[in-house]
Amino acid sequence: MTTDAYRMLPGTTPAQKLGSLGFVPTKKVDIRELAAAAATYGVAVYLFFDEQLARTTPLELVIYKFREVPGFERPYVRVEEFLRFIQENDPAFEEVMQAHPIMLEIVHVAEIAANPTVPALVYMTALMPYLDEFQL
Repeated sequence: MTTDAYRMLPGTTPAQKLGSLGFVPTKKVDIRELAAAAATYGVAVYLFFDEQLARTTPLELVIYKFREVPGFERPYVRVEEFLRFIQENDPAFEEVMQAHPIMLEIVHVAEIAANPTVPALVYMTALMPYLDEFQL
């Protein structure tokens, strides 16, 4: 659910509002910036490990298709879940990210408005780099 901070951003669409912060498709951003946007603005940020799925399949369909697959077996994960997992398993990883930020390509900035009685889900999808692209 979006926050008052999100509603105060200029623009009327998610692309305009988040674009005002520099979150636009094809741009590469630090994973920590995406996590901060999720926390500050109440935006759902999904990280994809499968490029074709990220680029060609609507998020609603991806979530539905993998609804019964255990969380860490899905080809996507929410940014806060990914960072929590990394920090729990390697507390020193924060230092690594300081020296070598994980840069992700933003693929989509949009919203899902499936039910008129429920606020739309504003989201961004981003593509995780392949392991050989990490600069550690």
